[in-house]
Amino acid sequence: MDLFILFHNSYILFLYQMGDSIQLKDEGNQHFQSGDTDKAIECYSKAIKACKDKKVLAIIYRNRSACYLKKVSSSIDVDAADIKALYRRCQALEKLGKLDMAFKDVQRCATIEPKNKTFLETLRRLGADIQSKLKSTFSTDSRVQNMFDILLDDEMEKDKREKAANNLIVLSREDAGAERIFENNGVPLLLNMMETGKPEMILAAVRTLSGMCTGHKARAMAIIHMVGVDKMCSIMAVDNEEIALATCNLFQCINDSLTGGDKREYGKEEALVLDLKTILLSLVEMVASKKVSGHGRDQALNLLIKNVPRKNIKKNNDNSKSLFTIDHGLKKILKVCGQVPELPDQLPLTDNTQLIASVLLTKIYDDLTCDPERDNFRDICDEYIKSKIDPNDMDKTIHAINTISGLLQGPFDVGNALVGRQGIMEMMVALCGSEREVDQMVAVEALIHSSSKMSRASFIITNGVSLLKDIYKKTTNEKIKIRSLVGLCKLGSAGGDDYALRQFAEGSTEKLAKQCRKWLCNPKIDTRTRKWAIEGLAYLTNDADVKDDFVEDEAALKAMFELAKSKDKTIIYSVACTLVNCTNCYEKKDIIPELVQLAKFSKQHVPEQHPKDKKDFIEKRVKRLLKAGIISALAVMVKADSSILTNHTKEMLSRVFLALSLDPKDRGTIVAQGGGKALIPLALEGTDAGKTKASHAIAKIAAISNPEIAFPGERVYEVVRPLVSLLQTDKDGLQNFEALRGLTNLAGYSEKLRVKIVKEKALPEIENYMFEDHDQIRQAATECMCNLVSCKEVQDRYLEDGNDKLKLMVLLCGEDDDDLQVAAAGALAMLTGAQKKLCHKLTLVTTQWLEILQRLCLQTIPSIQHRGIVIVYNMLNSDDSELAKKLMESELLEILSVIGKAEDNPKRQDVIDAARTCLVKAMDLGLIKPFTSLP
Repeated sequence: MDLFILFHNSYILFLYQMGDSIQLKDEGNQHFQSGDTDKAIECYSKAIKACKDKKVLAIIYRNRSACYLKKVSSSIDVDAADIKALYRRCQALEKLGKLDMAFKDVQRCATIEPKNKTFLETLRRLGADIQSKLKSTFSTDSRVQNMFDILLDDEMEKDKREKAANNLIVLSREDAGAERIFENNGVPLLLNMMETGKPEMILAAVRTLSGMCTGHKARAMAIIHMVGVDKMCSIMAVDNEEIALATCNLFQCINDSLTGGDKREYGKEEALVLDLKTILLSLVEMVASKKVSGHGRDQALNLLIKNVPRKNIKKNNDNSKSLFTIDHGLKKILKVCGQVPELPDQLPLTDNTQLIASVLLTKIYDDLTCDPERDNFRDICDEYIKSKIDPNDMDKTIHAINTISGLLQGPFDVGNALVGRQGIMEMMVALCGSEREVDQMVAVEALIHSSSKMSRASFIITNGVSLLKDIYKKTTNEKIKIRSLVGLCKLGSAGGDDYALRQFAEGSTEKLAKQCRKWLCNPKIDTRTRKWAIEGLAYLTNDADVKDDFVEDEAALKAMFELAKSKDKTIIYSVACTLVNCTNCYEKKDIIPELVQLAKFSKQHVPEQHPKDKKDFIEKRVKRLLKAGIISALAVMVKADSSILTNHTKEMLSRVFLALSLDPKDRGTIVAQGGGKALIPLALEGTDAGKTKASHAIAKIAAISNPEIAFPGERVYEVVRPLVSLLQTDKDGLQNFEALRGLTNLAGYSEKLRVKIVKEKALPEIENYMFEDHDQIRQAATECMCNLVSCKEVQDRYLEDGNDKLKLMVLLCGEDDDDLQVAAAGALAMLTGAQKKLCHKLTLVTTQWLEILQRLCLQTIPSIQHRGIVIVYNMLNSDDSELAKKLMESELLEILSVIGKAEDNPKRQDVIDAARTCLVKAMDLGLIKPFTSLP
């Protein structure tokens, strides 16, 4: 008992002293802030005597040192040579840990008194301490530990923790840094960061793990076992878009590393297969789990899209992952498609989830290799739909209808077959007449999606138009009204752009389009509903009158572009369709007059072009679209989630970009609004036609723009491959020509770009086009080579024996085309200047070399004449005395003399100076004697 009282009293005394010391410290702080340094020192000194807590004591000592530092600094301000004050400040700075500043003060002391042992010893000691601290600070191990200490300290300032998190992520992306994090107990510490529940900490931890897994199979295997697939799935399931996306990237990094991102051998492959199957099953489970957020579900579906279907069907015969997913997850994906957000107890979804699910269904179905596999897919879908149809449970029934809508947006043939089943269409029609608005909405959407083919559209035109019109007139619900209108729009546009195949009476489509534009511009209507207005316009803009009216409505255009930039990415396809229609950049079949006459004779239908679909109308529409801000909208659309941005959609966007870049005057606008950068991913991924269109648009921009501005940063190097792809023989002449012009511009920009062009194996193609019969293509290829010859690898090709490369260049210098001569002579001038051996080789490739050289030097165009004289100088300077003698014994001496004697002329000064330089060189070689008449 006595011991307890003694302990209790000691504890009370400790608390009293602590409170007293903290109060004294706070008083000292107030005096310091008010400028009363002496009183602050007094308070801090009393606090030091009273304080028993080591952490608080360290702070008080630091604060008192700061006071002494301030006093000493004031003294030094009065007398900069006060050596005692300088040394005291040095000591104070050292106590505060500011070693570099302390070192500067003692260095000044040692300069004033160079023999003072105290100063010299302090100087040596501080220098050693600074080096040790720097070494410790910059060692990877220390940096890693320091970052974790900061991140896991709740009292640390927010900006310091953010900086530490970013540093950790950057460090993890370097192999050495990733290994240090891993070896320094990094994975458990990262798991601790995740357990904090703070979004910024979870995000930093996940991104760091991604860096550690990238390209390293062993680390990826270890991390997935230490973290666990379930843990990763639970993180991806949270309702945070950034965290879900980061975790999706972590899964992808692990998958890539385990399946070929790292070529090193680590042993057993059985564990690898097990891990991948476990991941696949976990992702499938996430798809239909109520515990998963909409963002998490999106990313689970995205991972399945990226990793289940084969990327290259021709090279890879194994579609087992698709079959595995069908067996374990097809019904779960169908469940997502069938969700009706307006009903209670539905899965959490984003605006994009159901379309992503439809895309996944398409990818898996397309990955199947034979009829039995496709039949199994259809049977599972059929069985699922039948299990959900219940006349006594309308919620289950509309779930079935919505699932069919999802299939119609995905593998259309499967959805179309289900719609054709006995009673399905009748049920959709019956639902349209339901009293519940949600039933009507689901049914109308299903009707819209089921009329995507002409045969189905004709059936619904006969049976459903009156029904849709009736719903449109009677309903007061805007969501149903707009969907009914879209159904009418779609049916009204079943004839495409064929002017003669209008489904509705004259003027009806314009009225429908006007109503769509009205809804589109109404900000009071929610985004999900307004997107249906664009869906309607996507159909109606097949009509030239509609598209012409639409582009004149700037408010409607801007409203569409703003919606295209929203988080709801399901709108992209409709926007792309509308823009393709407005710019008339869809694929057009060539109309052969003889076949038209034959069709008329046999009384067959002949497609007719609307007067407003002619070139001048299209050009006006393009200008209006550019003015309304189409490029910024396209740039945002290109950055959309890859699964929503299907290859077909990418192709449509590429077509639009190409249509917008036809007029050189508009290319500056495209570049200014980020169009150049947005085109690069379209040129690298997608359908062959889409990549070609995007590459062609890039070529048009690259040919006349500053590459540094059009394709900023490292992006400019990504432009080379699309341009080189247009040099293939299967591309048309215009694409070849504009690709060559683009490469010419890039090659004139930097040595790194020239090397990149060579690495992409463009040289053989460029050389082939130098033989082309088409004058413009041959000129473009020669100009491109002229800009490339300063590259050492290109010069080496001209030095090789057994080819006609140099001969071709010499002969092109003798062509009558002035522009071609400029390019060829420029290339020859640079080649002979860079490689002296080529000067002699030039005389061997053709007997016409001297005649061609003389013709160049006699040219009336200064740029060509100057290049010719430079070639002569290079040959004189080639250390080949016989060659130099031969040149001066020819008519070239007289030509150079006449030019060199001419009076100075600003317009021809380069030519005159070059001729005089040649004559001086000839005199130096002793081939001619000086003469006084030379100015």
